[in-house]
Amino acid sequence: MRDYKTMWTLVCKMKSRKLGPSPKTFAIIIERYVSAGKADKAVKIFLSMHEHGCQQDLNSFNALLDVLCKSKRAEMAYRLFKNFRGRFRDDVVSYNIITNGFCLKKQTPRALEIMKEMVERGVEPTLTSYNILLKGYFKAGQIQEGWEFFLQMKKRKLEIDVVTYTTVIHGFGVAGEVEKSRKVFDEMIGAGVLPSVVTYNALIQVLCKKDCVENAIVVFENMLTKGYVPNATTYNLVIRGLCHVGKIDMAIEYMDKMKDDCEPTIQTFNIVIRYCCEEGKIEKALEMFAKMNCGGSCLPNLDTYNILIGSMFVRKKSDDLLVAGKLLIEMVDRGFLPRRFTFNRVLNGLMLTGNQQFAQEILRLQSACGRLSRHIRL
Repeated sequence: MRDYKTMWTLVCKMKSRKLGPSPKTFAIIIERYVSAGKADKAVKIFLSMHEHGCQQDLNSFNALLDVLCKSKRAEMAYRLFKNFRGRFRDDVVSYNIITNGFCLKKQTPRALEIMKEMVERGVEPTLTSYNILLKGYFKAGQIQEGWEFFLQMKKRKLEIDVVTYTTVIHGFGVAGEVEKSRKVFDEMIGAGVLPSVVTYNALIQVLCKKDCVENAIVVFENMLTKGYVPNATTYNLVIRGLCHVGKIDMAIEYMDKMKDDCEPTIQTFNIVIRYCCEEGKIEKALEMFAKMNCGGSCLPNLDTYNILIGSMFVRKKSDDLLVAGKLLIEMVDRGFLPRRFTFNRVLNGLMLTGNQQFAQEILRLQSACGRLSRHIRL
């Protein structure tokens, strides 16, 4: 949303009809300004909330800090936090937000300073506080520091939960430490902490990327026997893993199984279509594309069309170029705006394969979309 005048007109209407604005309204407005690079303006809006009949409180202040931190403005958020200490009490949620903000910027020493300050000011860190910093270490690639911090958490007799273990499993996995990931998973079971679907997803992702898909499938099947219901992410990880090692038919079988637990997502279809195209199985890719159009619950997106159109140039067949042209038209009909490069590529392909009449149709479409190249004239 960049039409700020209309937005404020709507806020005035809400006031006149006694429908708000509420703290949630201002949270949305502030987020829009920050995402547009207008963080200073967002702060001014927060300070003016009371002028619209909406008082600032700790929750709305934390919402502002959260938006700033998630937009990589942790220092700005921290300065505000210090400036407003007299107005809002020190709160563990505020500290957690700022700690996470520095972790998002991979500034773990700074995040640790915030946690120390929290303790010094008499605010007791929660398990969430520790989990944030633990995740920050692994996100920054500081594997040893993350592991040592995890050991410290255990020494302090913290009730380590599924989030803690999942963070370590995923962190070791991303670093290629597959065996350590598995050991932490086994330790988790031994400690009586039940894995979540997210935990299983983390381990499956590790095995697919850094080990072998067969081992990932063993974990997947084990997950089923223990009564867990895989979600779309679980299936997408397994399907991608199978496709990556060339087992596309098996991936499609898992896609069919997926329907028993959850609906395939756009990512599911795009994974299979992309790998089919890379393997030269164009007909299979088009078959999957047809299923999307028939089902109606998961329609193609911009990536789907770009993947398929790009693959139509591999075999350099006249019929494939006709399909590319038809896909381009369908793409526009569904409200997607192709890049000029895509238009020109299809147009040139049709011309080179003798499909001049269809090329003229594409050229008219290109002109209507405002993507006409300077050197091309109707």
